[in-house]
Amino acid sequence: MRFTHLDESGAARMVDVTGKRPTVREATAVGRVTCSDAVVEALRGGAVPKGDVLAVARVAGIAAAKKVPELLPLAHVIGVHGVVVDLAIVDDGVEITATVRTADRTGVEMEALTAVTVAALAIVDMIKGVDRSAAIADCRIVAKSGGRSGDWKR
Repeated sequence: MRFTHLDESGAARMVDVTGKRPTVREATAVGRVTCSDAVVEALRGGAVPKGDVLAVARVAGIAAAKKVPELLPLAHVIGVHGVVVDLAIVDDGVEITATVRTADRTGVEMEALTAVTVAALAIVDMIKGVDRSAAIADCRIVAKSGGRSGDWKR
C-alpha cells in the first residue's frame, strides 16, 4: 500500500493536484453528541441556558468546513461551494450530518468531517454547564462522490 502524503523517503508531502481536472465532488459525514436525558429535554424545549444550541452548532460546522486548510497542514485550499449541516435531537443526544460540495481538483471528505466534529464541539460547549458527561461519538464519512475514485458509500 502506498500513502499519497508520503514521498519515497517517507517524509510528509502535499499531494500535487495541479494536473487534475476540476470535477463536482461531494462528501457526507455523520457523528453524534451523547448527553443526559435532562439536556435532551432542554434541547427539545429550547431551554438550554446558553441559547439556541442547534443554530450555533450549524453555523460552527459551516464555518469550520471552510477552514480545513488552516487546520490540516497537508490539505489543499479548495473552493467549498456548498455546506449543509443537519442536526436532529434524538433520545440520547444530537445526531449531526454534514454534506460538503465543490467543483475542484480534490475531494471534500476532510471538510465534511471537520464540519461534523466542530458542530459537535459547539454542542458540547453549549451544554457543558448542564452536562459535563456529554461525549462526541461515531464521527465518520458515510458517502463520497466524484473524482477519480468515483462514488462510495459506507
